[in-house]
Amino acid sequence: MGPHRRSRSSSVSSTLRLLACGTIGVGVLFAAVVVAPGPASAARHGKASGPVDVLYAGSLVNLMELGVGPAYDRATGYTFNGFAAGSSALANEIKGGTQQADVFLSASPQVNGDLEGPANGNHVSWYARFATSPLVLGYNKNSRFAADLKSKPWYRVITEPGFLLGRTDPAVDPKGTLAVEALSRAAATYHDPSLNRIRSTTTGVFPEETLVARLQSGQLDAGFFYSSEAAAAHIPTIGLEGVHLSAEYTVTVVNDAPHVRAAKAFLAFLLGPAGRSLLERGGLSLAAAPTVTGSKSVPDSLRSILHVR
Repeated sequence: MGPHRRSRSSSVSSTLRLLACGTIGVGVLFAAVVVAPGPASAARHGKASGPVDVLYAGSLVNLMELGVGPAYDRATGYTFNGFAAGSSALANEIKGGTQQADVFLSASPQVNGDLEGPANGNHVSWYARFATSPLVLGYNKNSRFAADLKSKPWYRVITEPGFLLGRTDPAVDPKGTLAVEALSRAAATYHDPSLNRIRSTTTGVFPEETLVARLQSGQLDAGFFYSSEAAAAHIPTIGLEGVHLSAEYTVTVVNDAPHVRAAKAFLAFLLGPAGRSLLERGGLSLAAAPTVTGSKSVPDSLRSILHVR
């Protein structure tokens, strides 16, 4: 793919692979798409047209591809083009020019800093925090360790011989960073050095977009997920006793967005009534109002939806 050309193929094929593995809550999200407001064919009613290129955290793939994207298309007439990966990896692709972006949705506020300022290409000058989702341990219900996970402390079970634990790479995905932090905190709290050994190994580290499928297919006993993505994939979970960490989702319109009007329309839809309804159905905990960093740089047309004066 050239530096200025994008395609939905990567994220759509990932979604289809997950569908084949039976990991997506299709009924829930399909129902959300059907009931979302908007004309059946917005373009025929004089609405806008053209693409919007949205790069988003891989933990949102179900929600974006089956919920928000199709509903946005119908409501506005624009066409959602989504690409999913780890948030840090996406920021690197934007900086490197290997992915074109109108909108960037991250699972960590800190990642936006990688795109701010002249040294980083001035791709981002503001962003809004709008939702959270707790980090949990999702497990395969057919795992031989499933009963232990439901009855014993999670930090003890994952150290049992033969336990296969999955997580993402902290170098490219904030969820991987949170998983490392969870292991570190548990090791310190419960004085268990074996948790530090798990933290330090690269065994069980996989791309974010493959982790759900690996768990559901039995390649893993458990893995670190956000509660919203686990719920969408019907993965049973347990809370991380003694550790409280969450994804903190942010959204921004990229400064050099080639489809600025479509990008602004996407953000207005996402944070408007219809989008918020879909986000809540997808299991995210929404802030009453977004928290905006760099508010002076927010475009006038978005200041109202972002509650910026």
